[in-house]
Amino acid sequence: MAISYEELTTKHPCFARGEKNGAGRIHLPISPSCNIECRFCERSFNSYEVRPGVSRTVITPEEALDAIRRALEVCPEIHVAGIAGPGDTLASPYALETFRLIKKEFPQLIKCMSTNGLLLAEKAQEIIDVGIDSLTVTVNAVDPVIEAQLNDGIVWHGRHYTGVEAAEILIEQQLKGLRLISGSGITLKVNTVFVPDVNGEHIEEVARTVAEAGADIYNIIPLIPNHKLKDSRVPDCMELERAILKASKYIDVFRHCQRCRADAVGIPGGKDYGEQIYIDLQRMSRKDTFSHG
Repeated sequence: MAISYEELTTKHPCFARGEKNGAGRIHLPISPSCNIECRFCERSFNSYEVRPGVSRTVITPEEALDAIRRALEVCPEIHVAGIAGPGDTLASPYALETFRLIKKEFPQLIKCMSTNGLLLAEKAQEIIDVGIDSLTVTVNAVDPVIEAQLNDGIVWHGRHYTGVEAAEILIEQQLKGLRLISGSGITLKVNTVFVPDVNGEHIEEVARTVAEAGADIYNIIPLIPNHKLKDSRVPDCMELERAILKASKYIDVFRHCQRCRADAVGIPGGKDYGEQIYIDLQRMSRKDTFSHG
């Protein structure tokens, strides 16, 4: 049974209310590939960028257990094991396999996962069964015409779809998945990447729609200009506050996302132990376009 949202506010650093709760997390870079082509995302392997989808390496489920053991030695405050990339967690089987192993060896850890949601409906029961506590789904638009400006295409059931057709499939599967997960006890958070000149006036509608589909909390992430949207502008503080105010009419809005790396380890805002934990696990990994987690 997933832990309650109230318990998450005391044990999960991302859900702290007011002052930080002093809890730590380990992000396990398990998922190597992706099935959608976000225009703002480009996976990178390095030790210096601080943004979603960046990792030093990709590791195996067995290596993930070793990474957790090491991390708990240097940072006992870690209460959360999360997987948010560097690709999509449902595009390959490794994330759910890892969570099964964590459930057995580290039952005390909160299990947190992020996905783009393309396969959410198909994997919903598996996600519930593996014991995920907190699930984040990135929904950048609920209008296919707008989504098509943020995502070039998807790979779904062995076929490549592009444009509005791809957007229609993605949105349908995201919302269907949210409805299937809703009511299971899993805390559902929805992320939206805020691109002012594309979905800036659409965020209120996204918030309303995902709330109706069962989301518990909403997170508006200002664009980090990158990949095909590297020349797009970032929302200013007033635009972000207006978007939050509009979304707040329908759903609780998250306010302290730090846009962490896919291999972050420690207490957000404090010392990061990622290099120490993963230095011996580094390996060559292929490069794909991937989604924000």
